[in-house]
Amino acid sequence: MVESALEFLRICEDENFTNIVISMKSSNPQVMVEAYRLLSKKLQEEKLNPYPLHLGVTEAGEGEDGRTKSAMGIGTLLEDGLGDTVRVSLTEDPEFEIPVARTLVDRYNNRSETASFIEPIDVLPIDPYSYSRRITAEVENFGGKNVPRVIADYSQIDISEPADLQPIGHFYLPATDKWAMNDLGADYIYSGARPVPFMLPNGLKEIIDYTTWNTLKDQSRTYPLLTKEEYLITILNGSVLQATHFIKLQISDCEGDILNYLQEDPYAILVIETKNTHAMAELRRLFFKLAQHRIHLPVVTQWTQHSDSVDQTTLYAATDCGGLLVDGLGDGLLIKQTDSADHHKNNAKFLNSLAFGILQAARTRMSKTEYISCPSCGRTLFDLQDTTARIRQRTDHLKGIKIGIMGCIVNGPGEMADADYGYVGMGVNKIALYRGQEVVKRSVPADRALDELIELMREDGVWKEPEAVLE
Repeated sequence: MVESALEFLRICEDENFTNIVISMKSSNPQVMVEAYRLLSKKLQEEKLNPYPLHLGVTEAGEGEDGRTKSAMGIGTLLEDGLGDTVRVSLTEDPEFEIPVARTLVDRYNNRSETASFIEPIDVLPIDPYSYSRRITAEVENFGGKNVPRVIADYSQIDISEPADLQPIGHFYLPATDKWAMNDLGADYIYSGARPVPFMLPNGLKEIIDYTTWNTLKDQSRTYPLLTKEEYLITILNGSVLQATHFIKLQISDCEGDILNYLQEDPYAILVIETKNTHAMAELRRLFFKLAQHRIHLPVVTQWTQHSDSVDQTTLYAATDCGGLLVDGLGDGLLIKQTDSADHHKNNAKFLNSLAFGILQAARTRMSKTEYISCPSCGRTLFDLQDTTARIRQRTDHLKGIKIGIMGCIVNGPGEMADADYGYVGMGVNKIALYRGQEVVKRSVPADRALDELIELMREDGVWKEPEAVLE
């Protein structure tokens, strides 16, 4: 994609035509981010004009997923200082796109006045032009080859009964006296100073503040979270923890003796956070500092919700956390509730879903079906929003499958390039069905197209009947 753009730019400059804005859109945020970065580098290397960049994640989809993917691509590049115009592409009515775009760009209105200084770096320990996950030790089920883990924040929520865990995907079934878990079941729960008063299911473990954890009679299946000061005191007192423990750090904590101790600690998992308004850049700098000091411990990114606005929380979390994940940085997410929020369990459900959505958009952990759907235009000859909703209703249990839903064959097949299956309009009430990039059925009547798409999945052995939904 970059080389193709450069080829045309060279031709244009040879003809002295420079009235150009460049767009390198992709439906995959990771590909999009790498392409724009590489293009910017090549423009400098070849001494081409520094053309304005138009940012967008094409065919991002709808709802929370569409906003998450858009923010991960657009927001990451804006954090890098790249981008002059933006387009948010949602499978929704067009008037819903502009507020999302404005929320993304307005974040930078006063950034230079509010952001704290971040120490520059001479040599990058990562390749910003291609994905490679940070190599870490495996501690418990963090790091190594494990998928990133999701930690649900219940530190400000009272937990009294098993039903309180339903918002984070864990369900107690009294009839069988067993627990069940859906595809968005959190891996850990952070209870802070409020330990859970009953036995948790096997698929959920508990993280507790160190001072509270120290008072527990039964510490099995629980893990302490220490501040830097608490961690250093345990070492100085000779009471080094010989089991898995979490350590909360900011970049200002990563100085002096603690770096040497972390190099020698095989049981630590780091939980990093920042109060810098330039959050993603400072967290990334912290990862670089760990690399410089050869600290290969797993790292959980903690991000705190600062607004009750669902859209703002979605967009900012996807930018700050997703911008790290597309560079292979991070082994888990902990999205904390805002101090001012009404700490009810609906907010916990939203933040848990958002964490899984960010991991999915970064392609680091697939927990649900992914839809690559266009925003519709005059070429679309069917109701794209209604069709997308019907396809989602029948297929949203197919974890890890990517389905492209495109209004027409002009751009559709190219823009759903990494989809496993495609549903593409090709005329009035006529649909083409794709397996990958191959058309397998043409001119299928629209009223039968969804059934035939499902039949195609059956033939490929990827279809499974939906189970009872746990909510």
